[in-house]
Amino acid sequence: MRRLPPLRALEAFIRTVRLGSARSAASELGLSPSALSRRISNLESFTGRKLFSRQGQAMRLTDEGRHFYEAVAPHMEALAAAVESQSENLQLQRLRLGVMPLFGTQRLFPRLAELRRAHPRLHLDIDTSPHLVDRVGDTLDAAIALVIEPDPAFYSVQLDQNTLHAIASRELVDELSDEPVAQELAKQTFLVHTDMPASLEAWKKALGMARMQPAAIDHYDSGQLILEAAAQGIGIAIMHDDHVRRNKDPRLAPLYDQTVASPYSYWFICRPADLEARPVRIFHDWLVQAGL
Repeated sequence: MRRLPPLRALEAFIRTVRLGSARSAASELGLSPSALSRRISNLESFTGRKLFSRQGQAMRLTDEGRHFYEAVAPHMEALAAAVESQSENLQLQRLRLGVMPLFGTQRLFPRLAELRRAHPRLHLDIDTSPHLVDRVGDTLDAAIALVIEPDPAFYSVQLDQNTLHAIASRELVDELSDEPVAQELAKQTFLVHTDMPASLEAWKKALGMARMQPAAIDHYDSGQLILEAAAQGIGIAIMHDDHVRRNKDPRLAPLYDQTVASPYSYWFICRPADLEARPVRIFHDWLVQAGL
């Protein structure tokens, strides 16, 4: 059997890379900064590689260190998963996850069975209440939120990049002109998600109608309800192309052939320290690999 590397040193190295700070990694492991540095020095001696460059208290990952991390980190996760699968004494792992309802319905829940098969001990408590980002680190371990740009204090991963589209009932689309006419649109009600307040202005500006004021703007906190309202002829919904494509409602049709970049994207968000919690890390890695 080959000589095993110092596992505690590997853990110290991986946490330092993931948290981006030796001080944060030392705090998470309950070590002093000097003790953390010694563990990483032991790993460097074992591998014969200089993993970090040191300037005073600062530690910067070297190119060798980056290559080492990319080669080793997946195997550490596989080792943890293998031990987890063979351990009868391990309890259920629970993640408190905030999700917007439409993302959950269209993108997350159709794939959750895959996550359960890969990690049967991981269970999710799903929260679809408003203001998800404000509750991350408090009542939520992590969230999938629709934002322009997350607070840099959070760890975040962008999950997509969308375009905005005007969506309406087929009857309304047939009534309106094939090209945007401000006078016609000014008579309509527009439907806007409360988490996407800038979407209508971005759409109007891209169509050269920044000054156009619709008859009314109705706000909804549910994307699914916005699409249903549009299908019932209540108004024109400003939604993402991804929402409409996945919805596949024959009652709905796009209004005009316009492509408008959306200021909003779905992001996975958690506190940097929470990324090292096993349930958060499992879900994060699966989410990124699944490409939801």
